[in-house]
Amino acid sequence: MAADAAAEPRRISLRAVWRALGPGLVTGAADDDPSGIATYSQAGAQFGYALTWTMFLTLPFMAAIQIISACIGWQTRRGLIANIAQRLPRPALYAVVTLLVVANTINIAADLAAMGEAARLVIDGSALPYALAFGLVCLIAEVFIPYHRYAGYLKFLTLILLVYVIAAFSIHVPWLTVAASTFAPTVTFERDFLLLIVAVFGTTISPYLFFWQASQEAEESRLSHRRQRGQHARSGAAFFARISLDTWIGMLVSNLVAFFIMVTTAATLHANGVTRIETAAQAAEALRPLAGELTFALFAAGIIGTGLLAVPILAGSAAYAVAEAFHIRGSLEAPANRAVGFYAIVSAATLGGAALAATDIDPIAMLFWTAVINGVVAVPIMAAIMLVISRPRRKTRGRLSLMPLWLKLLGWCATMLMALAAGLLGWSQIS
Repeated sequence: MAADAAAEPRRISLRAVWRALGPGLVTGAADDDPSGIATYSQAGAQFGYALTWTMFLTLPFMAAIQIISACIGWQTRRGLIANIAQRLPRPALYAVVTLLVVANTINIAADLAAMGEAARLVIDGSALPYALAFGLVCLIAEVFIPYHRYAGYLKFLTLILLVYVIAAFSIHVPWLTVAASTFAPTVTFERDFLLLIVAVFGTTISPYLFFWQASQEAEESRLSHRRQRGQHARSGAAFFARISLDTWIGMLVSNLVAFFIMVTTAATLHANGVTRIETAAQAAEALRPLAGELTFALFAAGIIGTGLLAVPILAGSAAYAVAEAFHIRGSLEAPANRAVGFYAIVSAATLGGAALAATDIDPIAMLFWTAVINGVVAVPIMAAIMLVISRPRRKTRGRLSLMPLWLKLLGWCATMLMALAAGLLGWSQIS
């Protein structure tokens, strides 16, 4: 009996931690989607371990901007577009939403194409039917499964990311060389190097992640408010602690997985002279003769699993942004017959991506330039987010103006980091 009593606090603590993980963990996992995998794989194949440092540099800035976005959603019970509309003129707001929808649709196409190719490598057949089937599965799940249940499925699906950690340890890696490149990096100002840095930053700190986590937290906040009814809302310290824990863990998982993808492809593809890949599926296929069937199978399974996680998030974040910009009511918690316009946007983004995946457009062009577009578009969006929380307290709902100073500083530093990366890209193009 005494032993059971001693073990009880640990069991409750682990359960509490898992329950605290939600929007932040799911958002971080979605960051390692098939297009992200391809970008990280290209970084490892082209430059070896030279870009592994980017994963540790971006971690605190990525976590800061995601925490800020999440707090905005939780406290206002509205998404980002509804909040930044007060800071951006309407033409600029519509331009941001348009770029987000275009980038997300192209990203969906790249992800579905990669998922189809990965399925073809594992079970043979044609890639296109698999890609279309995956798109249909994602769409049906998002339309017909209520948000509170769907979010739980997404959280368990994040466990698929563990395959990339296992893949890195299934091959020989010179870890001393990796450590030297990571913590004492050598940076050049060549165009290809700068372009890949912007692509890595853009696929790591992506605008759709800001919108998705803010909208998820808004959903969580509305559900919590309904459950509490007449009770007092969760205290500021409690909600901030929960969001911070969830987001830091989610972003840490995301960046560590990206780090291991770079290491795996650098130790196999780059080390054997393979310096260019077209898609995430091609990276998996190239690994088969170099790293063995286990690493290949893990990589391919990860592409499909992360795609099933990311495609609904890409479509959902686009739908939330468009719905808020044009005052269309709806959310993933609402049934389809009560949010026809909202789910029409979800369907259009998903089916548009599936249609693009069925074309002859170069998949590497879709995924790589989407990452670059994300890196550029993120700058004005992040600036607008920071302006939202910088408003005077009397104009702020809840405790947005009471966020810690360190968080605001990291948020502004993240914005300047993305602006610097975009500026360096422009400079490299001109020079």
